[in-house]
Amino acid sequence: MKKLILFMILLSVSFSFAQKKIYYAEIEGDIDLGLAPYVRRVVNEAEKNSASAIIFRINTFGGRVDAATQIKDAILDSRVKTIAFIDKRAISAGALIALSCEKIVMVPGATIGATTVVDQAGEKQSEKYQSYMRSEMRATAEKNGRRTDIAQGMVDERIVVADVQDDSTKLITLTSEEALKVNITDTIANSIEEVQKYFGLENANVVTLESNWAEDVVRFINHPIVSSLLIMLGLIGLYTEIKTPGWGVAGTVGVIALALFFGTSYILELASIIEILLFVIGVILLLVEIFVIPGFGIFGISGITLMVLGLFLGLLSDFKMIDWDIISIAIVQLASVFVGSSVIIFFLLKYLPRTEMLNKLILKEQVAAKSGYAAQPSLVDLIGKEGIALTDLRPSGTALIESNRVDVVTEGDYIDRDSGIKVKSVEGSKIVVGKK
Repeated sequence: MKKLILFMILLSVSFSFAQKKIYYAEIEGDIDLGLAPYVRRVVNEAEKNSASAIIFRINTFGGRVDAATQIKDAILDSRVKTIAFIDKRAISAGALIALSCEKIVMVPGATIGATTVVDQAGEKQSEKYQSYMRSEMRATAEKNGRRTDIAQGMVDERIVVADVQDDSTKLITLTSEEALKVNITDTIANSIEEVQKYFGLENANVVTLESNWAEDVVRFINHPIVSSLLIMLGLIGLYTEIKTPGWGVAGTVGVIALALFFGTSYILELASIIEILLFVIGVILLLVEIFVIPGFGIFGISGITLMVLGLFLGLLSDFKMIDWDIISIAIVQLASVFVGSSVIIFFLLKYLPRTEMLNKLILKEQVAAKSGYAAQPSLVDLIGKEGIALTDLRPSGTALIESNRVDVVTEGDYIDRDSGIKVKSVEGSKIVVGKK
């Protein structure tokens, strides 16, 4: 009896090890940088669990080339067999991803090709970018034993492939049947089940991996509108903290927003530690200029330059494939951020102190001085009086008004020590001054 039980245990263990496992993932819609971490995770999971194969269902018109190259590299580095199942189309960047897989299967009526690098308006980019894409397609096809002339012909219409083209002025885009004839695809199948059967994986355990919440959040934050809002919140938060004493909610929100922006960019390989250090050093230099060195000079200019450079580089990616389209988008995005931030800061300075919400935080009921319970004498009589700044006002400091030392604050301006000042208004215990 003991021998029978032991035999059954060994049989079940052997069966579990013998059962094949395949991973299934989808590459659909626009190819963006947020898709790369998902593909890398799929490959890592498959390798970790000794899977027999990974099937990528591909249906895309393309997208960012830098994102496609990251995905291509992850697939080429896979130690597990990779199969591209082209369900309808693998156009542009999608064709590069499909060619990176060891095996390709297409559904009837699917297409693959048209990989010329174009800008957002669909205009063909310069030869520099076409040359890079040709080499990527050629090297990828060569790695998996496919025809390099056809792969290059998908990028450049000048490359003539006699047995494929009837018109040498057109890019190569192949249908399923055409791709089968020239060995770009291994077979034609209607479903995942047929793909499994063709490769002898019909009894395999299929593990479907979808993007997790972290990857979805990263893709969401990487959206140009969201990333622009994060930069804007960061700049406004830092400005508010510089202009107000202490540390508050605005600065915390600003730091979190910038951390999310740079953290996401770092994950997506848009930004490296260099871009982050450039921005941090820029902030430090700007703070030194404001709080340590009077006036505005080389520290301030250098700080602002490094901050802008850090943000700008954080919007770019692989420098081997930086085209004018990506650069122009980054310029427009950053310019929009600065314009939006400037407008919001202007309205904050002009209207925020007068809003009803903040007025509720100000004690309006005054206790008469003659009652004997007043905390300090009335300061309203100081309006219009002139004096001298005893310290640098950045924007707060100390001034001498009518032989009395008083704490004052400017409306955001920097006023040097020993400069003449004039009281413009009194808000409770706060004395607001301007340069005389």
